[in-house]
Amino acid sequence: MKGWNAHAEAVEQLLSSYAQIPRGARVRLAKKTSNLFRPRSSSDAPGLDVSGLDGVIAVDAIAGTADVQGVCTYEHLVEATLSLGLIPYVIPQLRTITLGGAVTGLGIESTSFRNGLPHESVLEMDILTGSGELVTATPDNEHADLFDAFPNSYGSLGYATRLRIKLERVPRYVALRHVLMADAAQAVEAIESVTRTGAWHGERVDGLDGTAFTPDEIYLTLATFTDTLPSGGTAAISDYTGMGVYYRSIQQRETDVLTMNDYIWRWDTDWFWCSGAFGAQTPWIRRLWPARYRRSDVFHKIVGLDERFGIIRTLDRIKKIPGRERVIQDVEVPLAKVPEFLEWFDAEVGMRPVWLCPLQTTRPWPVYPLEPGEIYVNAGFWGTVEVPADSPPGLVNRRIEDAVHAMGGHKSLYSEAFYDQTTFDRMYGGEVLASVRARYDPDNRLSTLYDKAVRNS
Repeated sequence: MKGWNAHAEAVEQLLSSYAQIPRGARVRLAKKTSNLFRPRSSSDAPGLDVSGLDGVIAVDAIAGTADVQGVCTYEHLVEATLSLGLIPYVIPQLRTITLGGAVTGLGIESTSFRNGLPHESVLEMDILTGSGELVTATPDNEHADLFDAFPNSYGSLGYATRLRIKLERVPRYVALRHVLMADAAQAVEAIESVTRTGAWHGERVDGLDGTAFTPDEIYLTLATFTDTLPSGGTAAISDYTGMGVYYRSIQQRETDVLTMNDYIWRWDTDWFWCSGAFGAQTPWIRRLWPARYRRSDVFHKIVGLDERFGIIRTLDRIKKIPGRERVIQDVEVPLAKVPEFLEWFDAEVGMRPVWLCPLQTTRPWPVYPLEPGEIYVNAGFWGTVEVPADSPPGLVNRRIEDAVHAMGGHKSLYSEAFYDQTTFDRMYGGEVLASVRARYDPDNRLSTLYDKAVRNS
């Protein structure tokens, strides 16, 4: 762990880098890596040095809390807490997502049906504002307006240097049940039952997500945290960091057991199912592909290389594919609308599998205004679709936005967005953002949320 002295030095380094940015210039992070999937403008101007803010400061195992630096990855955070039998309330699926990124950009996982989103277990945050002031924001202090508006602000209100979060005590193993649903309507009924009762057929459920392979092959994966192993002992524990592919196991077995660590990162090894695009699920390639490189950040870098050198575009020309659009999105739709959305999605987009992850928020959050107490389902779909050669940019993604909006849902902003500003401000708390920015960034040193999410500036 970093410790408080090292954290203080890192904060001083950050403040020093802020002072070196020319007056009137945009303030942005000097950070080379990202889990975003939207274009970003490049700049040679100096940025904020967050290189020392990448670790865990301290864990209080008795209180069940951790003080964590803003660009600490969940991989490092879990390493520090799981050894003490504790984990964050919600751990996004990919190892290199940072805590600050998940809070300011939202995140979700199988515990979200009972624990909400990552920012809902944050107790307080130290935030560097656009004006260069470092403030501590809590739900009920003089900076509560900043605390409330920070989730989903994507750096448009400042950057978290330290976050104090609640931790959940967990056992060593996770028992899984992959339950086949006849269709989306039955899946909706089951999700509502589990979310309202916390159980399925009398057995406690600690984690809940789903995988929709086809309209009539939808599995809900019910996870129960446990210290009890099945009769086979440790030999019965599955390992999907080797030749096995986790998402395929959902179709192949009704029950399973993973260690807590492997359950947390079950989706990361193959980037859900996206590793298949790189051949990493082909047995002979998988044997040759070192296990340490079978992880989401490596696949993300490969995508970056393709964007730089146009490998897929060249192959498409050879195959005479007229055009291709990247469709990488996570959207939240009300539970009752899931069958309608999936039917629309199959007809208009046609990508499968689709990841389904239920969630409830515990209170209103103005910049991502979901209704507290209402069950939503995150639908995640990631890949490309063929489009006509003369298609306008973002044709398919625009249709998705319109459909989700019409169904009373929202989409996450880590990927491309095409909303006009009036619609965007109405959907993502524009009035609240403007008010908070006026207080903490009066000189507009930070890009607005619309600039970041839609204009990519």
